[in-house]
Amino acid sequence: MLEIRHLETLTAIREGGSLQEAAERLHLTQSALSHQLRDLETRLGTPLLNRRTRPARLTTAGLRVLALADEVLPRIRATERELQRLAAGRTGRLHLAIDCHSCFQWLMPALDAFRAQWPDVALDLSAAFSFAPLPALVRGDLDLVITSDPQPLDAVEYLPLFRYELVLAVSDSNPLSGSKFVTPEQLADQTLITYPVDKQRLDIFTAFLDPADVEPAAVRKAELTPIIAQLVASNRGVAALPNWALTEYMNQGWLRLCRLGPQGVWRTLYATVRSEDTDASYIDEFLTITRDVCFKTLSGIKSAK
Repeated sequence: MLEIRHLETLTAIREGGSLQEAAERLHLTQSALSHQLRDLETRLGTPLLNRRTRPARLTTAGLRVLALADEVLPRIRATERELQRLAAGRTGRLHLAIDCHSCFQWLMPALDAFRAQWPDVALDLSAAFSFAPLPALVRGDLDLVITSDPQPLDAVEYLPLFRYELVLAVSDSNPLSGSKFVTPEQLADQTLITYPVDKQRLDIFTAFLDPADVEPAAVRKAELTPIIAQLVASNRGVAALPNWALTEYMNQGWLRLCRLGPQGVWRTLYATVRSEDTDASYIDEFLTITRDVCFKTLSGIKSAK
């Protein structure tokens, strides 16, 4: 029953001190304002203005509605300003999830650079290792998901960031260390060290082992890339990781790398957004900054365009 114009009317009466002044503030005639006020009183079943006093004063019910106006109108005005800024592309919300453990290596510098240029965009980051991020994106819980595993979903767009090669890291003493590439069958007697996520979300299975119907001898899980590298270096198993994630360990001489198959396994990393958000200026700028940071800091990646 109450409308914004009613809240504005009572606010104008308080600020103007009279119906005539309030009508001028609202660009109405005094007759129109009086009619609006009486109509509201009829709907509410109680007077809002004591007309016997000079000047007329708000009743207890009127003061209660005025208290609501003081609470609601500033929030409406703030939201209107926010929407205007959002329409102009100057502000917004960017809640991200990453479906890749090793992505922290380049994502944090990219976020720092973005935050410096877009301070009015609300940033949040979570790791999508314990939930399904793409349905959360569709629901609106997230605004962007970084993944290498696109799914056929309506109303989302997969915007490529870069291509990378998935490689097998082995120790010097592993029999595979002298191989330029390995076949799926050669991993049948190996312990595969992976991040702690379902195998359906691991490229080594979906893009290499599963098509050949091969299972490793065992699977061991570790949370962090440095721990995986240490386990591989001590010959506790082998691990399939993006080539750029292993650069620092290769420089230290810890590991040897083998391609997965003679042509290698190449994957594309995507920034996934809702279709309605693809034209948002701050999202477009985030993608530009991210690509710039990645190509400046990561080795062995290629353009996905």
